[in-house]
Amino acid sequence: MEEIMTTTESPTSAPAPTSKEISLGEWIITLLLLCIPFLNFIMLFVWAFGGGTTATKANFAKAVLLWMVIGIVLSMMFLSSFIAALGGLVGFSDLLAV
Repeated sequence: MEEIMTTTESPTSAPAPTSKEISLGEWIITLLLLCIPFLNFIMLFVWAFGGGTTATKANFAKAVLLWMVIGIVLSMMFLSSFIAALGGLVGFSDLLAV
């Protein structure tokens, strides 16, 4: 028995692109802007949550922001454990017990 195709597309046709492709030059400019302190953070929010950017660049910006948050959380955990270990060595707990 033959199967009836209900779609209008042929099985060999490629899907249509949903957004325009980002050129190499655009990626170089993007990465160059991300090297500038404070501007990188602002631009990542603009690209991630603002309109007018391609889906590829928006997803890239969201991924970088997520990695930044993970890095900040891990850095805070490491710093707090380092301070606690240093406080244990110096004996800050004896100073607090008056």
